[in-house]
Amino acid sequence: MSEPTRPTIAAAIIVEDGRLLMVRRQVSEGQLSWQFPAGEVEPDETDEDAAVREALEETGLTVRATKSLGSRVHPNTGRTMAYIACERLSGDAYVGDEEELAEVAWCDRATLTEYVPYPFFGPVQEYLDTVLS
Repeated sequence: MSEPTRPTIAAAIIVEDGRLLMVRRQVSEGQLSWQFPAGEVEPDETDEDAAVREALEETGLTVRATKSLGSRVHPNTGRTMAYIACERLSGDAYVGDEEELAEVAWCDRATLTEYVPYPFFGPVQEYLDTVLS
């Protein structure tokens, strides 16, 4: 008997004015402390819908999914991850889920490595190289 498949995790990649929104989890997953707003895709959702929902739940931002940046099995967590570029429509980022998140931060290219000192998934890094000034 095989283990049930765990739901995909959809991550919202939100960039505005040359800055990327990151969230710090209350509990780190290994070396992963700062991450993208993200959560499990529910049975009736697309990856894009889940990324939009998680952004709202975790950060209070209303966003629109603009582009799928690809998916992979995360090397540290073993979870299937879907990365979705999103555009902020309204709201100001705050810790919307205090049980899961400790803080939020907007990072520019110069400060991003202070939050995430390891490389991003290739297609996500390529996207960030294009949109972060």
